[in-house]
Amino acid sequence: MELGSLSTPSLVLSRTVLEQNAERMKSRAADLNVQLRPHVKTAKCRQIAKLATTGNTPSITVSTLTEAEYFADAGFQDIVYAVCITPDKLDRAASIAKHTQLHLITDCLSVADDVANHSSSHRVFIEIDCGEHRTGVLPESDELLQIAERLTKTQRSRLSGVLTHAGHSYACRNEHAMRAIAEEERAAAVLAAERLRAEGYEVPIVSVGSTPTACFAEHLQGVTEMRPGVYLLGDLFQAGIGTCGLEDIAATVLTSVISRNLQTNTLVIDAGGLALSKDRSTQSTDFDAGFGRVARIDEGTPMDGVFIHEVHQEHGLIRLPEHLNAFDFPVGTRLRVYPNHICMTAAMYSHYEVYGTSLQITERWPRTNGWT
Repeated sequence: MELGSLSTPSLVLSRTVLEQNAERMKSRAADLNVQLRPHVKTAKCRQIAKLATTGNTPSITVSTLTEAEYFADAGFQDIVYAVCITPDKLDRAASIAKHTQLHLITDCLSVADDVANHSSSHRVFIEIDCGEHRTGVLPESDELLQIAERLTKTQRSRLSGVLTHAGHSYACRNEHAMRAIAEEERAAAVLAAERLRAEGYEVPIVSVGSTPTACFAEHLQGVTEMRPGVYLLGDLFQAGIGTCGLEDIAATVLTSVISRNLQTNTLVIDAGGLALSKDRSTQSTDFDAGFGRVARIDEGTPMDGVFIHEVHQEHGLIRLPEHLNAFDFPVGTRLRVYPNHICMTAAMYSHYEVYGTSLQITERWPRTNGWT
């Protein structure tokens, strides 16, 4: 099947670009002498996760227990659920842990008590705040040691280590700033691990993770693993801040022109807010991409100056620049939209339509979505 014969909107994926992205990050992890534990919350697909991982017991990161169940069923045996656990989810986590090594995370004293007193044994990371101030305890805080004490007091559950995420790296706009955040991330995790070890706790894993810091860290001394994720598929925001190029964006949305206005030189497509998301992550930067940049179906990069200017639920509006004419885009024309934030864009799709270098659809790869 040719790419252009798909129903629209469709989420289409270049296997060639995906594989290049995966191999590049594997090499990066090897250079930094850490294990790669890719975050698959964006991909949500076992085929992509298998391409992204290495070794006989590949390690991954997920953001929902539904993902953990899906990937455990697919044979993944080392999974971090990288969202702070709540007590009501401990039974479900214990059920998953019967089939895989599941690690939880917490930054809460009372939850540490709940974990320790739970009837099942859990593996738990203490989450560290390395500067984003979203979740986590500060590495120099008393809470760090208190949580460790409470987690291990009944000797049923065990401390997996410490984990942090430099989400504030997404605010960086140059390599120097990202290198600085990467060092803050590394130093916070290592300090927390050193303090715990000084008190006699085993800290087998020191985990850091974000695509910007993985790309630009000068070194990861004292760290054992990193957890980047969006690098696999890429998006316009990542291209804008320099963690990938436009040519490294593997997933795009195939759409059709459904109406055109020759007087206003505009096109309407059948990809709107649901198909593309309303994420405007590039808006506050000097590379504003509207609701996505637009490419011809057979071209590898977006057309100059062609953006999605407005989205409604099922409609997207393109105001063509002066050098293009709506007359040349008749109803039925297939286009591809490069997304601002692929995590959000992909969320509405049940599968990827996978193509090779010839733009022939070769496979359909299912995704897992939702929370239950």
